[in-house]
Amino acid sequence: MNKALKYACVAALGAGLFVSGAIAADMVVRNQDGKAPFASSVRVPAGFDTYYVSGSTGEGADTAAQTAATLTGLKAELAKHGLTFGDVVQAHVFLVGDPAKGGKMDFAGMNSSWLKEFGTTAQPNKPARATIQVAALVGSSDLVEIELVAVKKTR
Repeated sequence: MNKALKYACVAALGAGLFVSGAIAADMVVRNQDGKAPFASSVRVPAGFDTYYVSGSTGEGADTAAQTAATLTGLKAELAKHGLTFGDVVQAHVFLVGDPAKGGKMDFAGMNSSWLKEFGTTAQPNKPARATIQVAALVGSSDLVEIELVAVKKTR
C-alpha cells in the first residue's frame, strides 16, 4: 500500500470514529448485566422527549398472568406514542403478596413474564427497575401494577 493511500485510510477511519462518537453521545446508554432482568442504570442525553406512563394492571389468575396482561396493555399505550418496550428507561413494579405464596410477592412469577418482553434477542433493552411489595392495589384482586418512563429522540 502506498503512503498516500495509507494516510487516506487512516484519515477515513478517524473521521468514522469521530462521527460514530458523536452518534454514540446522542444515544441512551444502559448499564445492563446479561443475567439481571433490568439495567443497573440508564443515561438519557439531552434531545429526548420523556413519556411518563401511569401505572396499569391486568387480569389474570396469578402474578405471572397479571404481569403478562399488564405488559400487553402497556405495550398498546406506548404504541399510541410511537414507542416500544425498547424505549422504556425506567419501570416501577408494585406487587401485592400472593395468598397462594403465603402472602409473599411472587417475584419469580413477575419476572417470568417480564423476561418475555425485556432482554430478549428481539428486544434486548432493559430499563432500570424497582420492584416493591405493597399491602394492596386499587382493584381487590390485583396482584401487579406497573408504571413506565420511556424516551424518544426529539426530531
